[in-house]
Amino acid sequence: MTSNANGSDPMSTPKRPGRPRVRQATLILPKTGQRVKRQVTLGASPGFEFPYLDGIVDEQAPLLGLRNVRQKPSDAPRALLEVARSLSRSTWDFARSNTGKRMLLGVLKCSIAYFLGSLATFVPAIATVLGQQDGKHMVATITVYFHPARSQGSMFEAMLLAALAFAYAAFIGSTSMGVSILFGRVLDLVALGHAIVLIVFVGGGLGLVGWIKQRLGHPLVNISCSLTSLAIITVLTKEGAVQAGTFSDDKIVQVLKMIVMGVVATTAVSFLIYPVSARVDLRENLIAFTDSLSEVLSVTTQSFLAGSEDELMTPQYRAAMNKYKGLLASMEKNLTEAKYEHFVAGREREYWLEAKLVNCMQRLSQNIGGLKTAATTQFQILAQPGMGLSAGGHQGTATAAKSHAASERPLIFTSIDEESENGESDSALDPASRSGVCSILTLSDVFSEFILHLGPSIKSLAFTLREILDDLPFGAGPEYHVTLNPKYRSSLEEAVKLYNRSREDALSRVYHYNKVNEERSVDVEADFEEVAASCGVFSYALQDFAVEMKNYLNILDDLKLEREERPRGRTWDWLKVWRRSQARKPQMDYEPLNPLDEEANEPRTAPSPWHQRINSIERQKLSRTAALRYRIWKALAIFRRDDTKFAIKVGAGAALFALPSFLSSTRPTYQKFRGEWGLLSYMLVCSMTIGASNTTGYARFFGTCLGAICAIVSWELSGENPFALAALGWIMSLWTAYVIVVLGKGPMGRFIMLTYNLSALYAYSVSVKDLDDDDDDSGISPIISEIAFHRVVAVLSGCLWGLIITRLIWPISARQKLKDGLSLLWLRMGLIWKRPPLECRLHGRTSDAYMDLAEESRLHRFLLQLEKVKDSAASEVDLRGPFPGEAYGRLLSGTGGMLDAFHLMNVMIMKESRVSQGEAAILESTTNERAQLSLGISHLFQVMASSIKLEYPLTDALPSIDHSRDRLLAKIFGFRKGDKAAVIASDKDFALLYTYALVTGQLGKAMKDIGSEMDNLFGTLEEDQLKLQ
Repeated sequence: MTSNANGSDPMSTPKRPGRPRVRQATLILPKTGQRVKRQVTLGASPGFEFPYLDGIVDEQAPLLGLRNVRQKPSDAPRALLEVARSLSRSTWDFARSNTGKRMLLGVLKCSIAYFLGSLATFVPAIATVLGQQDGKHMVATITVYFHPARSQGSMFEAMLLAALAFAYAAFIGSTSMGVSILFGRVLDLVALGHAIVLIVFVGGGLGLVGWIKQRLGHPLVNISCSLTSLAIITVLTKEGAVQAGTFSDDKIVQVLKMIVMGVVATTAVSFLIYPVSARVDLRENLIAFTDSLSEVLSVTTQSFLAGSEDELMTPQYRAAMNKYKGLLASMEKNLTEAKYEHFVAGREREYWLEAKLVNCMQRLSQNIGGLKTAATTQFQILAQPGMGLSAGGHQGTATAAKSHAASERPLIFTSIDEESENGESDSALDPASRSGVCSILTLSDVFSEFILHLGPSIKSLAFTLREILDDLPFGAGPEYHVTLNPKYRSSLEEAVKLYNRSREDALSRVYHYNKVNEERSVDVEADFEEVAASCGVFSYALQDFAVEMKNYLNILDDLKLEREERPRGRTWDWLKVWRRSQARKPQMDYEPLNPLDEEANEPRTAPSPWHQRINSIERQKLSRTAALRYRIWKALAIFRRDDTKFAIKVGAGAALFALPSFLSSTRPTYQKFRGEWGLLSYMLVCSMTIGASNTTGYARFFGTCLGAICAIVSWELSGENPFALAALGWIMSLWTAYVIVVLGKGPMGRFIMLTYNLSALYAYSVSVKDLDDDDDDSGISPIISEIAFHRVVAVLSGCLWGLIITRLIWPISARQKLKDGLSLLWLRMGLIWKRPPLECRLHGRTSDAYMDLAEESRLHRFLLQLEKVKDSAASEVDLRGPFPGEAYGRLLSGTGGMLDAFHLMNVMIMKESRVSQGEAAILESTTNERAQLSLGISHLFQVMASSIKLEYPLTDALPSIDHSRDRLLAKIFGFRKGDKAAVIASDKDFALLYTYALVTGQLGKAMKDIGSEMDNLFGTLEEDQLKLQ
């Protein structure tokens, strides 16, 4: 060996070969359809930060950032001055941004709505309409709960939920009074009547409210549940009609009036002062998302072509990806709210088209995931220490010299050339490449050969897609007309045709270089086939992206026709109840995630083993008595569910807390200390897990104390003057609205204002003798401190009772629920892979025998639920130490990545229902290898599930799926070298199996990371854990 000038050996430390320069790209200009040849530049500009994502704000991130100021101790005054300047600058910048303006306007709207609601207490004419009963402050409270800083669609939803809440409360109140009259006046069984009211209406009615709140988990539903709980509690425990066995609708009518007043006030402010439309927000989201999608597509494509993940690892790109994901969630939220606006306006057809558009954007995002998976595989292969090994398993001198020379060139393309359209090169290629004798023997050289031939077409197609995305889908506001150039569709079709021709040629060259008639080890053959898989999957994923873009253009065309011409006009079909069954079906018939042909829609002949499995107990020959007991046990399965247990214990706790209001000896104390507010606090504090109850209880108690202090200060400052009280209340509503709208801490802000209203506004009603039956510190000059003290005692008692019930009756630990949930999810994922994913295609069964869309959706929803449980687990106190939230966050993140891999596999399986002859031959030849690999993955999932369930570290002797995967890749490599492949198998036939190979590789890497994380969590086995006791 010879050394270079500086004494180093060029072959001792092989470097990653650089990518060759290739010729200029032929591309299609989307706006004109013209074919031109020019240099194409992809990737983001230096320091890109996605400025168009300004509207997406992370609720956990501080809105007013501070500069990192490092000063010496002697410079403390100067440092404080600099911090103040930085804070003022940040505040000013936030106030000038679109997001800041919208939020601050929302704060102002909330304060105006609260002021209007407080007039029900301060204006005698309005107060008279509500009667002489307690609770007029609820009008102001309703404006806080259903605040106007929301879209018009959300306001329509709030009005609907408020109406349902009142209807349910009125039903419970009226029925309970009827039962009380029946047993108290007719049957003379007062005690029995009270017991039935407590168990059925207090326990059952409030238990159902708790179940609905937990089941739906929607913010507006939670608020409506709080409102209906307050109405039920007031009628059943405070007013006294139920206890006296009489019927009185005074409180029910008053509640109706207060709801109407509060909702009308907040709706008027929302619609008249700077109205916000969810339809406009949705269109702005779509504009921002298409721009974001364009940028992510460009950066991902450029990184793949360059063979470097540097651009994907920058903080700017990661932050942009987080906002990109936030846009997906924002689109779904705005689409739900826009539905109400469209339906009220009679534009249902436009809503269904927008729903199809959002669905299409989600599929485009999933295609981006396929591109990133292929690019990540490429980066991992190139980062392997042995990536420069030759086909025979050794480093050739010529190859090493060539790699060393290539490494001196820049890694990133500065220009792209392309072969001429007749297939001949405009510049001289390596003679060895022309001769068909493969001198390109390293993995990096195979990648380079692929990029040499397909790189220009990849860039040109990505350029065409980016130009279309940048110009779509809507123009400037406020009209937001659909901007659809008629040339886009034909330009995209031409670009796809150009790309397909180049792709087939490039893939055939890559496959040709893998057919070297030289003996290789299984590992080397697997590496070379993995290179082909990475190139093939990336090329097909980009093609799928382009095909989905065609569907996107078609939807935009339909939307443009609907919005500009409205062939169907305004319909309001949703009001035609008699036609609902016929009218809804065609409207909801927009394309699913992966539409199937007619044959695929036939009934399944082989259902999923998960749905098909039969309990072994059922197979046994049981006696008649045992069989009856088993049937009863199965029928009572609903009572073993956590949500059912939660509803039962909430109802039981509510009935016990309300019991003193039905006993003559304890009722005066219950009324004096406002037990109804304690019961309401109990309903608000009770959550599914102990951690969530701790979080809510702390916010509830802290907000109550702060609200009581503010009420005392306001009362003393105002001197019982209604004008001063109204002004101070408006100031209170300003900063609490900032807490709710800007800081995103809704429960805290609502608790503060609720206690303030209960104390200050209630005290004013007492001072003007607006109550006819009050016994709580009444008088011309009420003692505000005692009123506030009674509220705090009531709230504290409710919070403590809620924490006691949560811990004593069927306690559910968030930590344990998270571990059990992860175990169940991994077990379910292992059962899915126990049925080999590709067998359904090989044997002619429908594609959803692997995993249908409903099952995939359930898995993703369950993962989202576990994310919320993780947040609650941080609030639980455990003597073993604090909750390792970051570690469990990484476990959930890794699980989410595996579910994304599941989805990629599902997409490829469901794309085509028919199996070609070549694909069937490939699947037949790899049956044993795929079966071993699938069983290995299933086994690993089961081991992971057992490990986290038992809190034991994974054993060191875990089976690895790497060897099974290498054997599969080597088998594909051998099949391609055979004569049969050249006759019946085309490049397209390998796409599904290549996706399978990449998905299994991604799963294997994710499982290794999760195993390492669990080793860190649970450590090693200790003697105490293995004691037989």
